[in-house]
Amino acid sequence: MRTNIRRRLAPKLFLSYLVVLLVGVIVLATAAELSVPSAFDRHMGMMMGQAGMGSESGMAGAMGADLFASFRAAVAEALGWAALAAFLAAVAVSAFVSRRVVAPVAAMEQASRRIADGRFEERVAIAGDPDEADELGRLALSFNRMAERLAQTEAMRRRLIGDVAHELRTPLATIKGSMEGLMDEVLPASPETYQGIFREAGRMQRLVDDLQELSRVEAGALSLVLHPVALPGLVERVAAQLGGQFEEKGVALSVERSQDLPPVLADEDRLVQVLTNLLGNALQHTDTGGGVRVRCGLVKSPGLGREQSVQAGRLPDKGRWIGVSVEDTGIGIPAAHLPHVFDRFYRVDKSRSRAGGGSGIGLTIARHLVEAHGGEIWAESEGQGRGSTFTFTLPVSESLPNL
Repeated sequence: MRTNIRRRLAPKLFLSYLVVLLVGVIVLATAAELSVPSAFDRHMGMMMGQAGMGSESGMAGAMGADLFASFRAAVAEALGWAALAAFLAAVAVSAFVSRRVVAPVAAMEQASRRIADGRFEERVAIAGDPDEADELGRLALSFNRMAERLAQTEAMRRRLIGDVAHELRTPLATIKGSMEGLMDEVLPASPETYQGIFREAGRMQRLVDDLQELSRVEAGALSLVLHPVALPGLVERVAAQLGGQFEEKGVALSVERSQDLPPVLADEDRLVQVLTNLLGNALQHTDTGGGVRVRCGLVKSPGLGREQSVQAGRLPDKGRWIGVSVEDTGIGIPAAHLPHVFDRFYRVDKSRSRAGGGSGIGLTIARHLVEAHGGEIWAESEGQGRGSTFTFTLPVSESLPNL
């Protein structure tokens, strides 16, 4: 393959050098043809004047003609040797440059063919320091980054298929076992049996609904109905709606908010979905006797929230962002897991999460919804068993009055 590329590229490079060479030779020959006669006559005139040969003009003219012919032949011979040397140099340079150019291009073509065949681990070698790479080196770097992203996408696709199959297998096996027990009259046809089957069917339905929602938000097909929203009131309303679940598990839920917060231009239903997912995640990973606290206040920028949790009443009176944090005293998140908590089906504690019945994509949906509003979301934790904090920020609608 590399030989074929070189055979196609080397002639083109050689022809380009040859065209430049021919243009240079033509320009040089034309310049010599125009300037040599006048220069020769001028120098001959000066020589004859200095030698006092004015009386022997005939003989001088014949000698001058012979000298001019010899001089022109010498110039033509010099041009011929120069053209031959330039031709050989063009051949050598074109061969060298084509080899240097073709080698990385051929490597990228071969790697791209292997990637197209499903070998996503292929990479192109980069000679020298990547920070000082030339255009071809930067192209190879971009190619390697593209291959890495394709490998990650393929790994995510495979993991998604495996996770969906696993999540569907558990309720399906439960439903199938229950139905077989009912048909064989091993299980009693009691309300408890039917409720168990109904719960497993509900798990499957929630998973399918979440997958459908995730596909929409990831495809950018999400439509937002934007209007001014008072975020503190929305937080309190969602907390009140979920309060019964927290009381049933024995987990304390509290809300802290700043006063006179400006509104955000957002889709209220989507923000309810974000808060529900975050509060549900906190409840799922907090044991009985623990607590969950929701804070809502102004922050100067999303970067401020990454360094400290949103402190209601302790932040500047004015800012461009409103931050909402959900803090729990649950199992915590190890540092190695923090960059992945918003990935699809990612679980810090797999056995515990499956026992809770979560689909594993609620945080992924929350991230896409927040980003669709122009905000940011992230997770913080001091480690295993020390709780975690999920924070998201939304831009303030400066043109709207405070609500």
